[in-house]
Amino acid sequence: MRSFILGIVLTILVLLIGGLGLALLGFLPTRANSAPPEMERHIAMSALDNSVERHAPRVDNPVPTTDENLIEGLKLYTMNCALCHGGIDRQPSSLEKSFYPPPPNLILRPPDDAEWHVFYVIRNGVRYSGMPAWDRTLSEPDIWKLTAFLTRMAKLPPAVQEYWKQSIAANPPAGAEEGHDHK
Repeated sequence: MRSFILGIVLTILVLLIGGLGLALLGFLPTRANSAPPEMERHIAMSALDNSVERHAPRVDNPVPTTDENLIEGLKLYTMNCALCHGGIDRQPSSLEKSFYPPPPNLILRPPDDAEWHVFYVIRNGVRYSGMPAWDRTLSEPDIWKLTAFLTRMAKLPPAVQEYWKQSIAANPPAGAEEGHDHK
């Protein structure tokens, strides 16, 4: 029995060292202009979600969810996020296919995560994805306004929807029918 367990441990070690060797010797693709394998995408998204679950504090949004703050969140999105995550005109980003992994289109597929989760990702960024940490660019209240806008996009109050329509002559999303982008 002891040699059987030793064999399993050695097999796992050989596989891990072999995988690391393949990566370090350049056998794994690193191109940003090709679709990621489904297994890689699943592992990366699971790792991201689990890391945020482990490290993000479960805090409530201290900024009141007023029409003015949601409109401010929409403006912040337009100025800082739309280039990568798609414009409020519901058009895809011109950079969407240039990133690896591609950034989610947050207008077509709003996040369905809790506010604390979205806030943590915006504030701290996502390593190796092109998503910067915004904590040195935006104030904490502005990050919360942006978070409020993103997490309520499918059910915005009428005044905010009207502002959206007047801003771009296009309707805001009616609901989150297309679902969460990375699960």
